Amino acid sequence: MPVEPGVKRAVAFIDGQNLYHAARDAFGYTYPNYDVQALSRKVCEGRGWQLQQTRFYTGVPDERDDSFWNHFWMKKLAMMGRQNVVTYWRHLRYRNHTIRLPDGTEHSYLAAEEKGIDVRIALDVIGIRLAHRSEYDVALVFSQDQDLSEVADELRVIAREQNRWIKMASAFPASLLARNPRGVNGTDWIKIERAMYQVCLDERDYRPKADKVPR
Repeated sequence: MPVEPGVKRAVAFIDGQNLYHAARDAFGYTYPNYDVQALSRKVCEGRGWQLQQTRFYTGVPDERDDSFWNHFWMKKLAMMGRQNVVTYWRHLRYRNHTIRLPDGTEHSYLAAEEKGIDVRIALDVIGIRLAHRSEYDVALVFSQDQDLSEVADELRVIAREQNRWIKMASAFPASLLARNPRGVNGTDWIKIERAMYQVCLDERDYRPKADKVPR
């Protein structure tokens, strides 16, 4: 049986949109105000893990589609890069959606969709440079996306193949207001309470100064 390491090395993988929506649901925040490096460190320190790297993933609207959020994310991603956070982003795709209203009429609207982010996180978690090269003991994923449960299964296969100890943890904002109280299946769940989240806020505001209210 693999020996559990005394000092566990962790790599944090943050799904930016998933974390934002969970924090909005649990705590009422209206824009992504987290400091991912501080939050990753805080979670790791609470469990005695040694944070090796922080990786951040998000979709970003094209400036022509939504200049407000494009400006916000370009500024925030640039700051993360200066903090040595590894960032991955791609443009959002837009598709027409149609819903049927109570009176029987149909309403169509254009909605942004984030494609490929969960796939990229999965590839990085189990990729050759990380799990296969034994660069971490704990994959700390800030997400509640159940698609990542397959990644947890794959990590257990890698652990058996390498005869070593590997864990995947799912961290997420939690409160009595949160509609989703579950982490990713097959992982250790880490609930981020309001007090912990608040000490990890990003004091910089990347929203355009002419308009501080997000659309």
